[in-house]
Amino acid sequence: MKLPGNDDQGGAVPAAPASAKVESGPASWLVMLLGFVGVFMAINQQFLLNIFGFQPLGNAYLYYLIGIFLAVAFLTLPISSTRQGQLFGLNLVLAVLALVSGGWLGYHGLQIIQQGWEYDAPLIADIMATILILLVLEGVRRAGGTILLFTALLFGTYPLYADSMPGFLWGTEYSLVGTIRAHVLGVESIIGIPMQVVAELVIGFVIFGSVLVTTKGSDFFMELASALLGHSRGGPAKVAVMGSGILGSLSGSVISNILTSGPFSIPTMRKVGYPASYAAAIEACASTGATLMPPVMGTVAFVMASFLGVPYSSIIIAAVIPALLFYAALLFQVDMYAARRGLEGLPRSEIPPVWPVLKSGWPYLLSLAVLIFVLMGLRMEARSPYYASAVMLVATAFRKETRLTLSRAKELLLDVSKNIAALVAVLAGIGLVVGGLSYTGVAGAFSRELLLYAGGSIPLMLLAGAITSFVLGMGMTVTACYIFLSILLAPALVQAGLHPIASHLFILYWGMLSYITPPVALAAITAANVAGSKPMETGFRAMRLGMPLFFLPFIFVYDPALIMDGSPLRILERIVLTLIAIWAITSAFEAWIYKVGRIGIVSRVATAVGGVLVIVPELMTSVIGAAVLVVVIGINLALRRNGSAAGA
Repeated sequence: MKLPGNDDQGGAVPAAPASAKVESGPASWLVMLLGFVGVFMAINQQFLLNIFGFQPLGNAYLYYLIGIFLAVAFLTLPISSTRQGQLFGLNLVLAVLALVSGGWLGYHGLQIIQQGWEYDAPLIADIMATILILLVLEGVRRAGGTILLFTALLFGTYPLYADSMPGFLWGTEYSLVGTIRAHVLGVESIIGIPMQVVAELVIGFVIFGSVLVTTKGSDFFMELASALLGHSRGGPAKVAVMGSGILGSLSGSVISNILTSGPFSIPTMRKVGYPASYAAAIEACASTGATLMPPVMGTVAFVMASFLGVPYSSIIIAAVIPALLFYAALLFQVDMYAARRGLEGLPRSEIPPVWPVLKSGWPYLLSLAVLIFVLMGLRMEARSPYYASAVMLVATAFRKETRLTLSRAKELLLDVSKNIAALVAVLAGIGLVVGGLSYTGVAGAFSRELLLYAGGSIPLMLLAGAITSFVLGMGMTVTACYIFLSILLAPALVQAGLHPIASHLFILYWGMLSYITPPVALAAITAANVAGSKPMETGFRAMRLGMPLFFLPFIFVYDPALIMDGSPLRILERIVLTLIAIWAITSAFEAWIYKVGRIGIVSRVATAVGGVLVIVPELMTSVIGAAVLVVVIGINLALRRNGSAAGA
C-alpha cells in the first residue's frame, strides 16, 4: 500500500522522491526494527494492551511515533532524486536526532501538558523542540517536495509576522521561541489533527493495504474483474476500470495503484485496439477515482472525519454514490468507444472462469467482509483494519502461494514502515500550516471575509473554491490541499448554508482533479510512462474521461441527496436522473447512442444540453431535458430506418 507521502504527491514535481535502497543490508534491518516498534506501539495503544506497563498518554504517544517514523523517513527517502542511496551517514545522524528529540519529548509528554511548556519551557525542551521542527521541515521536503516545504515554511512562520499583515490577514504575533513552542509543544500543530488521525486511524489501514498486496490480493481482484468483464465489448478497459476501482478503494492510493495494475491492464487494452494514450488515460482515471471510493478511500477521508467531528462511516456513506457514478461514467465511455470502433473483448480461452476465481479469493472477500462489518456494523473504525488484516493473514496461510513466508514478512514490514514514514513526514509538515493559521486566528477571519466578498452568492463561492482547490492541488499533496482549504474555505461554505460533508467533499474532489488535468496530471503522466504514450496527450484524454469529476461536486453540494442526505425516494430519484445525465453527456462525447449508433454534431450538442437539463434539481427543467433526449433518440432512430447511418 502506498498511502500519501510519496503517492499523494500532487505537485509540480513529476514524481515524488523514490525510496532509497533499503531492501537489503543493515539499513533494511534498522528500518524493519523501527517499523516493528512503531507498529507494535500503535497496536498496544489501539487495543489498550498495556504491554510491559507501557501505555503513553496522547501527546507522548504522538511524539514517540513522530520520532520513530521520521527516523524511518530519513533512512528510506533520499536527499534528492539525483542522490538516491547516498550519504547514508548523514541520514543515520538525522534518524538518531529524530529518535532522541521525539523520544525526549514523549518521555516528558505529561510535564509538557501539566506545566504548560507551550508557554514557558525549560531550555532543554526548547532545544529539543527546535531540533524536531527542523527535522520535520526536512522530512516534508523529502516526502512532499519543495512546494510543500515552502508552504509549510510560509504558514509555519506566519506567527512571526502576522501582526504586520493588512486587513483580515492580521493576526496575533509570536516570538521565534514562542512560535517553536507553539508548533512543537502545543496541540494544534505538529501533533494536531493530521498527526492524531494517522496515529488513531490511518496506521491500521496502511497495514491492511500492505497485507492485501503482500498476500497477492491485488492479483485476485484483477482476475475477478477479468473473469466478469474481460469477454465483453472492450473488455480489458472495463477490467481496468473495475479492477483499479476495487483495488484502489482498498489501498487508497493513486500512483501505486497505477504502477500495480497498469502493467497488466494497459497492454491488455492495447491488445484489443485501444490506443496507448487512451489506455493510459483509462487507467489514470480509474486509479484517481479509487481514492474517492469507500471503504478505505485515502488518508484525507480520515482527516475529513476528524475535522467534521463525525464518524468515518459517515464519510463512507456520503462518498459511495458519487464514486459509483464516476465509475459508471467511465464504463459508459469505454463501452461506447469500443462500440463505435468495433473493438471486441478477450477470447474466452484467455479469461479465467468466475467461480474458480471467487473460490481462490475467499480470504480477501472474507477479510473485506470483516472490515466492512466491524467498520460499519460494530462502529469500531480504528480497530477494523487490524481485525481484517489478522483474518487475511490467517486465511491466506492455507495456500503456499499466498501464505506469509519469512521473505514476504520482511517485504510486508518494509512496506508498512516506509508508507507510515512517508505519511508522518508529510502530515507533520502540514501540521505547521494548521498551527500557523490557528494560532494567529487568521483562519476564522479569512472565512468571514470570503463570505463578505462573495456577497452571499453561493455559486461565486463554489467557483472560487473550485479554482483554488484545483490550483493548490497542482502544488500540494491532495491531503495538504484539503487540510489547508478545510480551515480557510470550508467554514465559509458551511456558514453560507451548504451541507458540511458536501462542502468538504467538494474541496476534496476539486483538489483531486490535478491528478488527471494538464499541466500537472501526475496520474496521467505515470500511466503514460507505463504505456509509452505522450504525457500531455494522455493528460487531455484523461481530463475528458474524468469529466464527471468536474460537475459531480456541484451536483451534490446543491442537492445532498447524492450523499445520502434525504428521503429514500429523493435519493433514488437523484441517482436515476444523474445516471441519465451522465449517459447523455457521455453519449455526446463519444458520438454514440445505444440502439442508435453514431450520431452527428447536432445530435451531440442536443444530447449534451438534454443531459445538463436533466440533472438540474428543478422538476420542470429535468422534464424538458428528458424530452430533448427522447426527441434526439426518436429522430436518429427514424433516420437510421431511412438509411442515414450518421444521424442528425
